[in-house]
Amino acid sequence: MKVELVTNLKRQATRILADLHQSKEAVLITEHGRPAAYLVDVEDYEFMQRRLALLEGLSKGERAILEGRTASHAQAKEQMRKWLK
Repeated sequence: MKVELVTNLKRQATRILADLHQSKEAVLITEHGRPAAYLVDVEDYEFMQRRLALLEGLSKGERAILEGRTASHAQAKEQMRKWLK
């Protein structure tokens, strides 16, 4: 992962963005020697957002199973039949 100072980002944003688009490698932006932000390609960010949404859905499903909030096949089929009317 590349690391850039926030001052370099201000001065060389065009070059840093061009490098980012070419390499697809995230850039860690530091401010006063500390991590401040990550700069990532739009496609990579959108992919990560979709992945997070999927993981959240899986987590909700696991929680529902642990809490006993499940339906049998017949119950689910009946609920879908009513919903699709």
